[in-house]
Amino acid sequence: MTSQYCTFRLGGHLFGVPVDTVQEVLREQALTSVPLAPREVSGLINLRGQIVITVDLRERMGLPPRGEGEETTNVVVRTADETVTSLLVDRIGDVLEPDEDRFEAPPDTVPARLRELVTRVCKLDKELMLVLDTEKTVDHETSAA
Repeated sequence: MTSQYCTFRLGGHLFGVPVDTVQEVLREQALTSVPLAPREVSGLINLRGQIVITVDLRERMGLPPRGEGEETTNVVVRTADETVTSLLVDRIGDVLEPDEDRFEAPPDTVPARLRELVTRVCKLDKELMLVLDTEKTVDHETSAA
């Protein structure tokens, strides 16, 4: 059995989330800031009348901030409890369907802050795809202060 992953780039890394958790992918959206929100919350977007929190994954994962004026992409994901969150990523990739035997546990070389959000890694031909746990990634209670 194989699964499909929506991939995206973030700080030079390739990440994947299960396709069935992705609601849509959007070009950079206008953000409304949220006073006193955690640093990883970039703001709110209006998605056809639904207000959606936008989480900057670079901030969430402790990666260096993106350069001034660099474009971003919003990957809108839905969790098991139907919470909709927009993940701010550098750019979208492809949908991949790697064989199950290419997956393994995250190696010790994956930084601890990332390892808590990555369920497993997939060895592709030229690089590793880090598979994100969508539930943990959007859960603000587990985020680093």
